[in-house]
Amino acid sequence: MPGMLQESMTPKIIAILGSPIPDGNTARLLNRAVQGAEDAGCVVERVDVSSLRFRPCMEIFQCLHIDECAIEDDVTPYYRKFREMDGLIVAAPVMTMGIPGALKSFMDRFQVFFNAKYMRRRPLVSSEHKKRRRTLFISIGGMDIENDFDCSVTSMKAFCDIIDCPYWGDVLQNNMDAIKDIATRPDVMQAAYEKARTMCTLIRNDMPGAPRGPPAGGRSER
Repeated sequence: MPGMLQESMTPKIIAILGSPIPDGNTARLLNRAVQGAEDAGCVVERVDVSSLRFRPCMEIFQCLHIDECAIEDDVTPYYRKFREMDGLIVAAPVMTMGIPGALKSFMDRFQVFFNAKYMRRRPLVSSEHKKRRRTLFISIGGMDIENDFDCSVTSMKAFCDIIDCPYWGDVLQNNMDAIKDIATRPDVMQAAYEKARTMCTLIRNDMPGAPRGPPAGGRSER
């Protein structure tokens, strides 16, 4: 079935907005990244974490024994989606020198993946699927300091390891208290687009039976 085959060969990307401001600087960078992913021939599902209704991890530990969380809420469907996705884009500002609260709580709920991988030694993502999976992290920070992103990047790399979607690259811009509007930094906006397009092209090329090179009909921005 050519149609079904084509659909199965189209990479699935999840793009997460970790900022509570739907049209702020972080969201604008994510929008550019999503455009890059789509131009690379991927289908993208965007997730606004701050709009989800969910509880933080309560350490009930049901997931020590089975591949399910005891809590059923808006996070529940993402366990399946994170197993099936081929790539991840996360955009978040630095808050209190780390990951914003709602996004961090969302990430903490993936103990389902942690316990399957490290405690039961039965990862939820196959080794073959992991080979093509990649994550792009986009973040902005207010202060003009050297270590502004250290904690956020460390947390994100740990999360990527847990869900078997390796940390591939990032776009990081500090000094936003002075810059104010990310639109005045077209180089950063373009970096978000280009890195997402490059990552997603690599993912698409790694899909089983996929042709090599740029997507047919895909746009190239300069």
